[in-house]
Amino acid sequence: MPDILSPPPEQFLREDAIRGGMDLMLFAHSRHLQHADEELAKLNLGRAHHRVLYFLARKPDMPVNEILTILAITKQSFGRVANALTEQGLMESRPGDRDRRQRLLRLTPAGAKLEQDLFIVLHDNMARAYGASGGQAVAGFWVVMQHLMGTEAQSIFARIQRA
Repeated sequence: MPDILSPPPEQFLREDAIRGGMDLMLFAHSRHLQHADEELAKLNLGRAHHRVLYFLARKPDMPVNEILTILAITKQSFGRVANALTEQGLMESRPGDRDRRQRLLRLTPAGAKLEQDLFIVLHDNMARAYGASGGQAVAGFWVVMQHLMGTEAQSIFARIQRA
């Protein structure tokens, strides 16, 4: 394994350090999701489908409006993803308990299995990286990521973490 690189601490706001950070995010994101991308491609699904699977696994019976807010997408964009997941028997919806017009989304057993199979590899990769980095680095990572996402997403993230 190559040596882990760090910018000089006193120069973390320089353009080369910021570009290096962007490089890190882009490389890490694509490599971290590579296995999931490959498995989803076998089903003619992609990252948008994966995000829906992931969040519905976190919160079954999620209202459509909530998933739209979490993913920051339009109802039209979500419709294409939802149709594909439903047609493949990975997601289902039911009317709300109090408002029958509301649609509550959940994974089917096949959808839950797919999401779990994808998550195992992601979990192992995150656990490996967290373990190699240590608690202080992980805490710093959480802080940086929350500052990158902006206040609206921070609120959504906090709600998910409290649930």
